[in-house]
Amino acid sequence: MKTVSNILVMLVVASSVTPWGKAQDRPPRSIGRIDPEMAEKPPAGSDVQWNDVSQQNIEGRILSEAQRERWFDRLPASANGLVTKNVWNLSRDSAGMLVRFKTDSTTIHVHYKLRDSGLAMPHMPATGVSGVDLYARDSEGRWRWVQVSRPTKQLVSSKLVDGLRPGLREYVLYLPLYNGIDFLHVGVSSGSTFEQLAPREKPIVFYGTSITHGACASRPGMVHTAILGRRFDRPVVNLGFSGNGRMDQAVGEYLVQIDAAAYVIDCLPNMNAEMVDRKCVPLVKQLRESQPTTPIVLVEDRRNTNSWILPERDAHHTANHSALKRAYEELLAAGTERLYYIGGDALYGTDSDGATDGSHANDLGFFRQAQVFAPVLETALQMRP
Repeated sequence: MKTVSNILVMLVVASSVTPWGKAQDRPPRSIGRIDPEMAEKPPAGSDVQWNDVSQQNIEGRILSEAQRERWFDRLPASANGLVTKNVWNLSRDSAGMLVRFKTDSTTIHVHYKLRDSGLAMPHMPATGVSGVDLYARDSEGRWRWVQVSRPTKQLVSSKLVDGLRPGLREYVLYLPLYNGIDFLHVGVSSGSTFEQLAPREKPIVFYGTSITHGACASRPGMVHTAILGRRFDRPVVNLGFSGNGRMDQAVGEYLVQIDAAAYVIDCLPNMNAEMVDRKCVPLVKQLRESQPTTPIVLVEDRRNTNSWILPERDAHHTANHSALKRAYEELLAAGTERLYYIGGDALYGTDSDGATDGSHANDLGFFRQAQVFAPVLETALQMRP
């Protein structure tokens, strides 16, 4: 008959055995060691021609000649103290900014320092929060994805991609969504050409919430604002402020200073019906007084993908939608022209699969959102005199 002590010894021995045999034979903790496609990017090489893009042509910055505390801030220094503290702090993230360049290099490296050591969030990966995302034009002129960085520390220096098909082509490098950048260098093979391209004019300007900001895209190029920028081949300004997109007239003071192709106001996820009733009409009038012909698009909040089973949440969305529709109809009745409207019921689709956490879009939700926005924006942009 086994004693209690013998049984305990057997349990301890059994607990150290895995399907792979002995405890020391279990797979390493780093999945990249057994699956190279999931590994950290290799460090930048030595035979690299580095190009400092930190003080040059960055697209997606507003009022590019205005004084800034940091080159990659989304708002100029004058906003500090005028907008809310939260909006100011969130404006230090580089969401929506990008670098456009041409090169014939078959290898591309990146070297950049992130403002914040928090590289990821519990529900959003480091590739989206802190990564840089590379696209290129193919031979037919379409924007196609190439590669994304995989940050593991604040200072990133890595070979982003090599073995590229030879030829001179245009690239765009999207900057991190929920982190800031202190400096950025793009590296190409020695002897290769590198030309940084100037920012394009008349951006589509998005003012919104965490969803506009980019939560929870897997990488910066997958936010609906970036998807639409590629679809229309137009510059984009992303003024999404997580939890703090509330139709503030202080932010409006900066919107009106932008020579925009269109304004997209997408703040309802951070508002309730009373706030919409109080703030929507004044913001649109503020924009229209300074920019009399620029199209303005009002967007209802998406319904949380689990609101079908949460009656209180569903009622909140319904009330918000009604409030925005009232404001829209009041503005039309007052003679406001070039005003457009996007409904929110199907922004993420209708199958409950378009969000990471019910509220914030996943890549599928962002793609679907872009599909809903596109025809309205196409009409609005065509109507621009």
